[in-house]
Parts: sequence; structure tokens; C-alpha cells
Amino acid sequence: MAYWRSQQGRGIVLILLATLAFASLDSATKYAGKLAPVLMLLWFRYLFQAVATFVLRFPVQGRTLLQTANPRFQALRGVLLLITSACSFFGLQYLPVGEFTAIVMLSPLAATALAAWTLKDQVSVRRWLLMTTGLLGVLLVVRPGGQVFSWALLFPVVLVSTYAAFQVLTSRLSGEENPYTTHFYTGLTGTLFMTPVAALYWDTTAFLAHWPWFMLLGFFGTFGHLMLIWAFMRASAVVLTPYLYSQIAFATLFGWLFFQHVPDGWAWLGIAVIAASGVGNAVLSVYELRKARGVKPFAE
Repeated sequence: MAYWRSQQGRGIVLILLATLAFASLDSATKYAGKLAPVLMLLWFRYLFQAVATFVLRFPVQGRTLLQTANPRFQALRGVLLLITSACSFFGLQYLPVGEFTAIVMLSPLAATALAAWTLKDQVSVRRWLLMTTGLLGVLLVVRPGGQVFSWALLFPVVLVSTYAAFQVLTSRLSGEENPYTTHFYTGLTGTLFMTPVAALYWDTTAFLAHWPWFMLLGFFGTFGHLMLIWAFMRASAVVLTPYLYSQIAFATLFGWLFFQHVPDGWAWLGIAVIAASGVGNAVLSVYELRKARGVKPFAE
């Protein structure tokens, strides 16, 4: 019990809450998309984040909440996450939650490859092998003739690309910006871009009839990202990253509970391979970090 009261233990609990919130967001999105226009739901998700972050943090930070040294990067980060969310909101209307989440969890590995290309980060042969393994897992899930093989796979493919870029940019900004400021501008950027779009598809009847679902989506998205912020304030990425893959388990469980969908045998194998490659990537990060510090890796 003492460990769970430590900073690392609390960070792990918070990251698990984040993955639970994101799996809940995806499941609620899949259901709510049948009740109201998806673009309206997407607009409200970002409006809720911008308003909630301002209400919670402005009394604490004052004008510093709005101060950013990188307004262009903040806007770009917001656009990347907006594209990511749009791919998620639309893709979930066609694909099962569990398999969709498993494919998306290839994003950290894709971010590693992108960082190697754009930031000239050194990537070891072991890490490239792990990325290849994760890709093979995705191929098992999306194989021709499988449950999810369709044109809608374009949504998670684009999502992995944009979210990888989002992660690289987030890493670039993390040492220069207050995380709450970044969180606020992410919500504000999405709101500004989506307001004219949502107006074109506005359905007052759907909004009045199903407003609790709008609120639920906004809450899950905002809560999940806040849990991420708080988790990474308490523990390092190498400690927390393996626990991100619990989102696959939550998503698959919700897919069974709410949509009566169970992945087939090959999909289960692919999901396991993706999760194993992601956890292996995190373990390798611990190994490389300890080695760089001159500490014997995984010493007893």
C-alpha cells in the first residue's frame, strides 16, 4: 500500500484513470454518433475542454494561463489533436472499439519513428524491431477477410500519423510551456476551428434531446487529458507508458458490454502483439535510460 501512496504509485493510478476515461470517451462517441451529428459532438468536446480548463485554472493562474511563448506551435498542436479526434469520432462509427483502440496504440511507436526522422533522434535496432512487431500485430487485426477489413481503416491510419506528430510536438513543448496553458489552447483551437463547421450541421432538436451525451463526451475528453497531465507530473514517461496499453483492455471490455462485439482469434493475437510491442518499447526505454546514467540495467 505504501507504494501506491508514493509519487510513482499515484502517477500509475492517474494514468489508469486516463485510459479508462479515453476508452469511455470512445464507447460513448460510438453510441452518441447515432443520436446527433458527429461534427456537433466533436465541437462540443473541445468547447467543454476550453471552458472547463479556463474555469478551473484562471482563478489559480490568472493571466499566466493565457501566456505562451509558442503560439504557432500551440495552434499546430491543437489542429493535430483535432484531426486525431475527428478520425476517432468518425472511425468509431464503422469500427469496433477494441480493435480501433489497438491500432491507435501503435502511435507511440510511430512517434518514435517520426522523432528519428524529424528530430534526428537515435533509434536502436531493438526499437525498430519492436516497431516492426507492432506493425505485424496491426496486420493481424486488419487482415483481409477479418472483422474490421474495410475502407474505414483509413481513419485509424490517419489518426496514428497525426497523433504521432502530436506526441512529438508535445514533447517539444513540454519543457517550455505550462501544461494547463497547453491544455487550454488545445481546447480553444479545436473550438475555433469547429464552430463554423458545427454551425453547418447544427441540429437543435438533437442537441436538446441528447445534451447529456454531449456533456459526457466533453467530460471524458477533458478528464482524461487532465489525468495525463497530473500523471506525468508525478512519474516519468518510462514508468507510465506501459500502463497506457490498459486502454485496449478497457475498450475491448466496453465493446463487449455495450455493443456485443468480441474480436476473433486472429484479432486477439494481433491485439496481444501490439500491446506486447508497446510494453517492450517502454521497458527498452527504461533499459536505455539506466544504461545512459551508468546504472546497471535491471539490477537486483
